[in-house]
Amino acid sequence: MKRKGLKGLPMVFVLTTLAIALSGCSGDKKEETSSQITIGIPQDIEESLDPHKAVGAGTEEILFNLFEGLVKPESDGSLIPAVASAYEESEGGRVYTFTLREGVKFHDGSAVTAEDVKYSIDKCADTSNGGPLVEAYSNIESFEIKDASTVVMTLKEADTEFLAYMTTAIIPTANENPDTNPIGTGPYKFVSRSPQENFVVERFEDYWGEPAGIRDVTFRICSNTDSLVMDLEGGSIDMFARVTATQAAELSDRFEILEGTMNLVQAMYLNHEAEIFQDVRVRKALCYAIDPEEIMMMVSDGKGTEIGSSMFPAFGKYYMEELNDTYNQDIEKAKRLLEEAGYANGLSFTITVPSNYQQHIDTAQVLVEQFKAIGVDAKIQLIEWDSWLSDVYQNRDYEATVVGVDASSLTGSSLLRRFTSTAGNNFVNYSNADYDAAFEEGISSTDDARKTKYYKECERILAEDAVNVYIQDLPEFVALNKKYTGYEFYPLYVQDIAKLRLAQ
Repeated sequence: MKRKGLKGLPMVFVLTTLAIALSGCSGDKKEETSSQITIGIPQDIEESLDPHKAVGAGTEEILFNLFEGLVKPESDGSLIPAVASAYEESEGGRVYTFTLREGVKFHDGSAVTAEDVKYSIDKCADTSNGGPLVEAYSNIESFEIKDASTVVMTLKEADTEFLAYMTTAIIPTANENPDTNPIGTGPYKFVSRSPQENFVVERFEDYWGEPAGIRDVTFRICSNTDSLVMDLEGGSIDMFARVTATQAAELSDRFEILEGTMNLVQAMYLNHEAEIFQDVRVRKALCYAIDPEEIMMMVSDGKGTEIGSSMFPAFGKYYMEELNDTYNQDIEKAKRLLEEAGYANGLSFTITVPSNYQQHIDTAQVLVEQFKAIGVDAKIQLIEWDSWLSDVYQNRDYEATVVGVDASSLTGSSLLRRFTSTAGNNFVNYSNADYDAAFEEGISSTDDARKTKYYKECERILAEDAVNVYIQDLPEFVALNKKYTGYEFYPLYVQDIAKLRLAQ
């Protein structure tokens, strides 16, 4: 049942070695007088445009173009200096010193200062309203402005992965309305927003780095996936990042179909506070009932990479292909487990799925059919993305859901931390003392081999405890009008629009 992915993206871990219809035109290089592109996205971004509050991957991937941290990821998986020009780790990963880059400006024209950096980090470390916005920041002991161009962060405990969390957006202290007036340092700046219609940005001409290739960009909400091919062929949108295999096959040769991976853990996530899923025998029965290979054949013509736990293949040294065989399909064993759990006559539950992600809908439909073989009656409830975020992710009012979970940073911990019992983003309500202990051993270790050992132990626990019904890292098909070039895949769920250029 083991499958290879379409494209292996390298993962470089710095120092030691990651939620959820129309327009048009053309584009060309910076020196051209006319330069624009319209990009379709499956749902509106979140109501708040404050990058520190974003929880949905669809929001984060767009804001990636407006905001930068002290460092930022590259398409090869490395972390490169951004607002900081240099950094240094000392005391075995306990002290991090950053030299701020000269001449970096915010989109409002003001210069980035050390105070802005401190404000941004403190904002994400604040615990006055519960847990910190960035869980890893609970480990910050102190933040010192050494001089106008140098800041020093000292951790309570050494963390050799901490640099990856320095991708946190640096925003100006003076901005009193970050929810509606997003001001960052990225290659694009905010122009306007029409809820449920579009999000418009333009090239930031005073950007410190290589300027964006396209001047004007409109992200157009295309919630009606049935009309997506028509929208692309009709010219109302020039690019859509995640078309289905069927849609890709229907497009004309005016479009290039780029193939990569989504870098997501797609699974049927289970709410462990729901009575039926508190019994591990029920969870295991569901895992034995499914055939990921059949799902991939039905959803994406067999393309994708099977996964057996909460880690996707881009995290090469952590990904455990052998866990894919933890629950090879066994219908009779699944039936026996249900009988032992008191469900000899079957059971029923609802799978809540965001209506704007066709791949997740298609996956849920295949799961429903596969579960019938063991006497399980699963119903699909489609809800809008905003409702999914509030009902499922935030309020945890659901039984099961099919989505893909991304990594918030280039760290293995970003995928595993959410299953610790105290994590604010633990939307499946999982609690296991052994898991918590293994994660703590991994996150606190400064020895790479030891860290890897305990992260893999976390993955084994998630698999063997059937915490979720793990399926795949979905393939990503990007439809790009051949008028444009320069699209690059990342080992994170982002869209780097700044690298697009006119093809001619």
